[in-house]
Amino acid sequence: MKIGVDCRMYSSNFTGVGRCTYEVVKSYIEENKKQGYPHELVLFFNEPEYSSFEESKNVKKILVNAKHYSLAEQIGFAKKLYKEKLDLVHFPHFNHPILYRKPFIVTIHDLTLSLYPGKKMTKWYHRLAYHIVIRNAVKKAKKIIAVSRNTKNDIIRFLRVDPKKITVIHNGLTKEFTFIHDVTKFDKTLKKYKIKKPFLLYTGNWRDHKNLVRLVKAFKILKEKYYFDFNLVLTGKENSFYPEVKQTIKDLELENEIILPGLVSEEELVYLYNAAFIYVFPSLYEGFGLPPLEAMACGTPVVASFSSSMPEILKDNVVYFDPYDEKDLAEKIQKLHTDVKLQTELIGKGMDLVKEYNIDDMTKKTYKLLTEINV
Repeated sequence: MKIGVDCRMYSSNFTGVGRCTYEVVKSYIEENKKQGYPHELVLFFNEPEYSSFEESKNVKKILVNAKHYSLAEQIGFAKKLYKEKLDLVHFPHFNHPILYRKPFIVTIHDLTLSLYPGKKMTKWYHRLAYHIVIRNAVKKAKKIIAVSRNTKNDIIRFLRVDPKKITVIHNGLTKEFTFIHDVTKFDKTLKKYKIKKPFLLYTGNWRDHKNLVRLVKAFKILKEKYYFDFNLVLTGKENSFYPEVKQTIKDLELENEIILPGLVSEEELVYLYNAAFIYVFPSLYEGFGLPPLEAMACGTPVVASFSSSMPEILKDNVVYFDPYDEKDLAEKIQKLHTDVKLQTELIGKGMDLVKEYNIDDMTKKTYKLLTEINV
């Protein structure tokens, strides 16, 4: 077969759709080589990834330079797909040219924009474009990959898709997330961000469904009710669409207790996971939720919201809380903070759990599905 892959979000960064695409492409190339090159792979990139990617046997790269939701995506990208005369295309994200009518599969990571559109999708035409594209993707795809049963159920419920069309393939962790015995390796990072106390950690973006305002309010309760002498570290790029997080920090006079490193490097992220006392994941909605697993792989116990995919993915290996109740969140953090036996138990269980989410298993299952589809 001649197989195309949409690599416009391709990235070697640790997390996100870009990293999943990176790992899937790497696996496609490796598996194809092992089997004696039965398939030709055509990869469609934007810059700068197009220039940095090196072609190899039976692997061809095409420059697209088409942003999501753009005219170039819908027309220019479609033309390039048709020109290659592909037997099958894998879109690792729902964004695709709706004019492309030949066989394809699509990976749906979540329905966040359906359930929590946020402040970026306030204009009617943005919302319309999203709904047209995602509904066309699930309707026309030969197969749909959902990253969790929760996402599969959301697709069935909100987009009315035949369950038989959907295959669940869980995301996987990369080997970089690991327990580091030498704690002195963290010193430079802790000094850089002026972290001088034990700390709670959150990693990720600052959108409303991430529930950071309630986390900040819970931290205030910990300070006042339990005399909690910790820092709270919130990584991630500040988002001008969501000023509520910084405003709440200011209103509650927590500027000296909550540390905002911004976007940290990949190496620093692993160090922070390892150095954190507790990882907190307050999200209202996740299609999968890699960060708590990343923290577990680094030997850090987790407090997570009992919502969406979390119970499916994390099972009984975390302390759960009601994501709509900051008092409950504060109580659960305090419970874990004071219970050394529970901390030890969760660390051990967490490091066992992450073995179930292997990046190689994810990519091989995806390759197998792709190459066994009858086109």
